Amino acid sequence: MAVRRGLNSFKGDAVVLFMADSSDSPEDVLCYYKKLNEGYDCVFGSRFIKEGHIKNYPKYKLVLNRITNSFIRLLFWYKYNDTTNAFKAYRKQVIEGCRPFLSPHFNLTVELPLKAVIRGYSYAVVPISWINRANRISNLKIKEMGSRYFFIIFYCFIEKWMTHKDYYKKKKEKN
Repeated sequence: MAVRRGLNSFKGDAVVLFMADSSDSPEDVLCYYKKLNEGYDCVFGSRFIKEGHIKNYPKYKLVLNRITNSFIRLLFWYKYNDTTNAFKAYRKQVIEGCRPFLSPHFNLTVELPLKAVIRGYSYAVVPISWINRANRISNLKIKEMGSRYFFIIFYCFIEKWMTHKDYYKKKKEKN
């Protein structure tokens, strides 16, 4: 619920979501900022593209990550390959346009990018670095969260194919 609370109270024009455990590289935030300034509504990081880096990723989590992200790519027919990664940037209007949020847990990090894409917001993908936490234990419980992730994935899939773009981003009118 901490991420939702932050999304309800931030004051700026944009917000960057990241894991506070030092696994994400703070230097990558600058790249996000530059991409937002190029006019994108969202910036998504990928650890699995050219110039992206991972260090000490547990093998079983890596395999599960790649299977889940491949499933999402096929289901939504888009090229982004790291949807489950939490490290992303959004303009304020994207956050408002993706409401209401259903996810009370880590699955919010999947709900936001999927809703942003299917609701018509522009996005850029940039390479990022990720380092596994040293001597720390992840709060993400795969068995517990798996059903929550898949619920959100299928909810967004249903929105995409059955709402006829009822929630699609409103185009700015020219004066």
